[in-house]
Amino acid sequence: METIEKTQTAITDSELSEQIKAATKDSHVRAENTELMLSYQRGNVSLRQYQLLLCSLYKIYEALEEALDRNASHDAVAPIYFPQELARLESIEKDLKHFYGQNWKEKITVPAATLRYAQRLREVGRDHPEYLVAHAYTRYLGDLSGGQVLGRITQKSLGLKNGEGLSFFSFPGVSSPNLFKQLYRSRMNSIELTETQRNGVLQEAVTAFELNIQVFNELQDSVSCVSETENEMRQRHTQHKQNTTTTAGDEALQSSSSLMPRFLRTLLGVSVVLAVGMVYAF
Repeated sequence: METIEKTQTAITDSELSEQIKAATKDSHVRAENTELMLSYQRGNVSLRQYQLLLCSLYKIYEALEEALDRNASHDAVAPIYFPQELARLESIEKDLKHFYGQNWKEKITVPAATLRYAQRLREVGRDHPEYLVAHAYTRYLGDLSGGQVLGRITQKSLGLKNGEGLSFFSFPGVSSPNLFKQLYRSRMNSIELTETQRNGVLQEAVTAFELNIQVFNELQDSVSCVSETENEMRQRHTQHKQNTTTTAGDEALQSSSSLMPRFLRTLLGVSVVLAVGMVYAF
């Protein structure tokens, strides 16, 4: 990480970082108060929640970092292009491999809201590279700020040891998150934009938060729906054991044949396999 410039201009309301902060204030509060994030703040993190979150983050960062790499020399992207310090894709892949095994790509599922987010990132990278400033700022600085707290909560809640499954939260190329964030904001504020472009970036920052909120809500719905189905299966199994006079083997067979199709329909209804992402214009 390069040395932070010693002389920095005092932050004013005209600087892009402050304008984005002001424009997204309400959306930021809404994102922090989604059911998923509130569960995190209370330390109520389930393994399924975290795994599904990683699946979504994989598709989001795949699209974001492809767009940043492709536009690395663009005037608006070059100043905030820090692949060695910030890139998350390899870290997420490592975490997914930890939880799903070597063939993790064949096992993970991604909600439709995540695919829409990824689609938007690719559209921006193609049509308005300067808007990537808003998305990179929203994601990376969030990871370096609140993301560090979420990492500690996740480790404690799930009992993950030696950092296994937590690579996403680790930034070995950033020795001081606070100093790096200062550098990042300074670089971002140095980007020259027309008034139209600046307004577009501010609106895109709001869009970025809205897309994140949609992802959080759909992930929570997915977890809740699957949990309800599992509870229903357990209850039905208990009722069968209490009320039926069939043998244990017959009971297991009946339970399996009657409940599994519904369980599979629930899973398919709340999330889509990665291959379904082909229906989106990536």
